[in-house]
Amino acid sequence: MKFGIVQFPGSNCDADCLHVAKTILGQEAFTIWHASRDLNGADCVILPGGFSYGDYLRTGAMAAQSPVMKAVAAFADRGGLVLGICNGFQILCETRLLPGVLVRNKGLKFICEMEELILERVDTPFTSLYKEGERVKMPIAHMEGHYYVDDAGLASLKKKNQIVFRYAKNPNGSVGDIAGVINEQGNVLGLMPHPERVCEEVLGGEDGLKLFESIMVSF
Repeated sequence: MKFGIVQFPGSNCDADCLHVAKTILGQEAFTIWHASRDLNGADCVILPGGFSYGDYLRTGAMAAQSPVMKAVAAFADRGGLVLGICNGFQILCETRLLPGVLVRNKGLKFICEMEELILERVDTPFTSLYKEGERVKMPIAHMEGHYYVDDAGLASLKKKNQIVFRYAKNPNGSVGDIAGVINEQGNVLGLMPHPERVCEEVLGGEDGLKLFESIMVSF
C-alpha cells in the first residue's frame, strides 16, 4: 500500500506519519509537496499536524488553497482514503471535505496532554480493528481544537452517523465532545488527537496503531 503524506510550509508531524507508514507498517510511503498537483499514485493521503503557513488568517485556511488540495479533493471524490490529523483536520474543514470548523479552545490556551477517546464507529476504513465503545488514549496538541457546528449541523452529524471519536472528558469545549468526524461517503476522516504519536510502546502506547492498520486491512 502507498501512503502519501502532504507537506505544507509549517507541517511538523509529517516525519512521524512517514515513520509509522514506512518503518512500523513496512509500507511504501513518501511526502507530497504542497505545490504539487500529483499525488504520485498514493492509495491513502495523510494531511499531518503542524502549523501550515504559520496558521495565518485561520488555521488551515491558506493550506486549503494549496494546489495539492485540488488533487486531494478529486482523489476523495473518487473514493480515495484521506486522513487529516490535527492541522490536517482543520484543513479538511476549510476545504469543506468535512463539515464544521475548528476554533480556539474554550480556555484560550494551548493544550498538550493525553486524552481518553471513545470509539463511536468501527465500521469505517480507519477504525475497523477497534471495538465499538472502546476507550483509547491519544495525545492532543492544539490551540484551535474546539470543534464547532451549529445545532442543525450537530443534528445532521448524528443522523448521518458521522461522529467517529468523542472525548471522554472534553478538554477544549468541542460541541458534542467531538474529537473526530468522517464524511458521508466514509472515506475522509479528520481528528484532532494524534494517532501517529502512539504507535509504539516506547512512546507511551500503541492505541493509534490500529487506526493505520485498519487502513491497510480496508485497502
